[in-house]
Amino acid sequence: MRNLDQIIKAYDVRGTYPDQLDEDLAHAVGAALVRVVGAAARDGGPGAVVIGHDMRPSGPGLVAAFAEGVREQGCDVILIGLASTDGLYFASGSLGLPGAMFTASHNPAQYNGIKLCRPGAAPVGQDTGLREIRQLVEGGVPTYDGPLGEVSEQDLLVGYAQFLRGLVDLSGSRHLKVVVDAGNGMGGFTVPAVLGDAAGLPPLPLDIDEMYFELDGTFPNHEANPIEPENLRDLQARVRETGADIGLAFDGDADRCFVVDERGELVTPSTLTALIAARELAKHPGSPVIHNLITSKAVPEVIVENGGTAVRTRVGHSFIKQTMADTGAVFGGEHSGHFYFRDFWRADSGMLAAMHALAALGETPEGTALSSVLAPYDRYCVSGEINTTVADATAATEAIRQEFASRAVDIEDFDGMTVTGDDWWFNVRPSNTEPLLRLNVEAADESAMAALRDEVLTVMREGA
Repeated sequence: MRNLDQIIKAYDVRGTYPDQLDEDLAHAVGAALVRVVGAAARDGGPGAVVIGHDMRPSGPGLVAAFAEGVREQGCDVILIGLASTDGLYFASGSLGLPGAMFTASHNPAQYNGIKLCRPGAAPVGQDTGLREIRQLVEGGVPTYDGPLGEVSEQDLLVGYAQFLRGLVDLSGSRHLKVVVDAGNGMGGFTVPAVLGDAAGLPPLPLDIDEMYFELDGTFPNHEANPIEPENLRDLQARVRETGADIGLAFDGDADRCFVVDERGELVTPSTLTALIAARELAKHPGSPVIHNLITSKAVPEVIVENGGTAVRTRVGHSFIKQTMADTGAVFGGEHSGHFYFRDFWRADSGMLAAMHALAALGETPEGTALSSVLAPYDRYCVSGEINTTVADATAATEAIRQEFASRAVDIEDFDGMTVTGDDWWFNVRPSNTEPLLRLNVEAADESAMAALRDEVLTVMREGA
């Protein structure tokens, strides 16, 4: 029996292929999903599971095995083929079916994984079904003696593109030159359909400069992980060289999007969160908006200034989505580049976030720079997330607490430890799976941020 602790994570199933995640495990997870979410018609469920996969070479074989496990439980299968993760969420939401997306997102080529959801793109995580799926996989999924489910195929790319265009209308935008780095991931599949004419939809006033659009799960150019600065360098250089208005970078499964401005400078996810929050509140006045505890303090400021209610939550998509459901929030944003939309079944979509950035720029007079559009939302200096290996995360955290106790206005133990000063704050969070502490720092200017960051890191390393 393989070690499922290494494979079944907090939000998904993920591991190296084929030593950790293989067809046998995919088959078992497919069967267990039907048992847990009641997807089979015999259980009073919708009677089908919708399945998509990204461009990784191991995807089709894993999908076939998973689908067989679903069929053997008397449940039908709808295959949508190649898809971004938000494309699978669209399928789950629009069809009202549970779903499975085969992807390892930004992880290297040897990985694959399974993201599961209930009907309406509701997440399946440890507390919402994944723990039960693991127990069934470990104990053996009961067999079903009835007829097998049937398999059909649907192409939902056009519907996905139409739906997103209906949420963010770019038809009236001024002409924009846009560089897009798909990183050989699924952005190379979805961008031509949504922002181009590959889906047969009317053309938009966008000149798309395509970088690494060839679908290739071996990632020959760079990892499809735009949160790492080195993976943005090609995009930044192309934007500067061509005089583009904006640059977009997608991760492997295209559920995250990072933006660079006309100077090739990274737009922080917090700044983009604040921008989108203001736009969504203009459409839905007075609504709650979710942000996690390590987004910039500019985010709740902008939410309140635009008449919304700022709701803070823990880091992680399951917490965001649940809090959105509980509060009726119109939008939610995370520092990691995940953006969640009530009108998209509370699911995250990198493409929708990109479209909001394009729309905000496209609504301005000719010659207006993206950096000037974003200036009102970019108020503080942030470090980005810094991961540090420590021998004892608890001891290191306590050492930091003691060091800053006399200088802090507040110390809060919520999803790690957040220490707040007069014009600065930082958060230290332990990793759930590795001997790491994750540090995020924000201050009024670059020098203050750098000094605070270095001091915390010094104490962290000495205190462990």
